[in-house]
Amino acid sequence: MGRRLRLGLLATCAVIAMLPLAHAAKVYRWVDKNGVVHYGDRPPPDAKQQPTLKIIPVRAEPGAMARLRLEREEGASLAFADNAIAGPVEVLLKFTRVVNTIGAPGLPARATVPANGSVLLSRLTTAQPGAGEFGLSMEVVPGDPRARPQDVEYLLPLPRTRMRVDQGFNGRFSHTDPQNRFAIDFGAEQGTPVSAARAGVVMQVESDFDKAGLDLEKYGGRANYVRILHEDGTMALYAHLQPEGVLVRAGQRVHAGQRIGLSGNTGFTSGPHLHFAVQVNQGMRLVAIPFRMQGVTGR
Repeated sequence: MGRRLRLGLLATCAVIAMLPLAHAAKVYRWVDKNGVVHYGDRPPPDAKQQPTLKIIPVRAEPGAMARLRLEREEGASLAFADNAIAGPVEVLLKFTRVVNTIGAPGLPARATVPANGSVLLSRLTTAQPGAGEFGLSMEVVPGDPRARPQDVEYLLPLPRTRMRVDQGFNGRFSHTDPQNRFAIDFGAEQGTPVSAARAGVVMQVESDFDKAGLDLEKYGGRANYVRILHEDGTMALYAHLQPEGVLVRAGQRVHAGQRIGLSGNTGFTSGPHLHFAVQVNQGMRLVAIPFRMQGVTGR
């Protein structure tokens, strides 16, 4: 059974600390025929003929969903939100401190930013003649708050003969918070193929986390996963995939039944399983919603 999962709920970006996108999850080392040692983020073209090739794992932190960017304009500062993922996000811009500064529109300001797009959130100027100072923070939640869920029957994301339901809707073990209340935990051996339960566009992926356990401080909010955006704005989360167990890329369109990953045991979890949930953004609040699935009641 899986503990509650908080992937992509809320990210805060400060203007002085922009989080990078995830970097390579491994480094390749090999020695050429002249005895020269090489390092790279991808294997050499003749990797199969390189007996000295070694793979060095590198821990990669998850990237920011969106970044706060400031541009100077005569007499003003322009605050933009740059969306770094292949699906919409909602952002909320706030002052962390303010001296003689106003925004147009005023802060806090909320906006929906399209996939890989940018939106001007506010134009900041001095309120009165003289110097002004300000600090900003930006909260980010995946999904468009205008989503309108349709009544759809989802396919099973695992082969029927290789899975079991360990925890369903309102499961008392961990499905008690808004993000996970209507999730299903499918018990499955590591490496079991995971398929898309519904067609959509791959919105986010994480594939390089290799730890698991019940230590919330170490593993809370981290797991390998795929998030798929559906045409009605809902998002399916497939989580706890095995390391390097993501078989699709962000921005890729997938059809129902298409293989997207391999089940695993990563993140805050008590054992191998697939955590599946359908989520929506309800105005800066990511929540799971009830859904119908072939052969599963979710209870």
